[in-house]
Amino acid sequence: METPADRKYSDEHEWVMADADGTVRVGISFFAQDQLGDVVYVDLPAIGARVEQSQRMGEVESVKTVSDLYSPVSGEVVEVNQAVVDSPQLLNQDPYDQGWLVRVRVADVRMLDGLLDAVQYDKLTAE
Repeated sequence: METPADRKYSDEHEWVMADADGTVRVGISFFAQDQLGDVVYVDLPAIGARVEQSQRMGEVESVKTVSDLYSPVSGEVVEVNQAVVDSPQLLNQDPYDQGWLVRVRVADVRMLDGLLDAVQYDKLTAE
């Protein structure tokens, strides 16, 4: 699957895409879900929770392993994708669209500048 160029990526394999209302959507990359295998459970922060850049914000459990989720930005969670909580396999089926995890009101949009673009992320995952 091609890495979408309309978002930024962390070296922990999460992506961030800016929404028109000043929030960002956060998800995991195709590479991450592929490494995990079949996802069976997702634990996400609650609406109103504060997340900190590069800090643990939840976990994903697959048939192979449990992996922590790290927030690529700092801010307040304003929405949780209940569809992913109810049907964790959405992360495997559509990690860049229906499989987003949370929306965050970012504390400082400049923190997006420190994340990887699609080309840089592809180089990271090719190593």
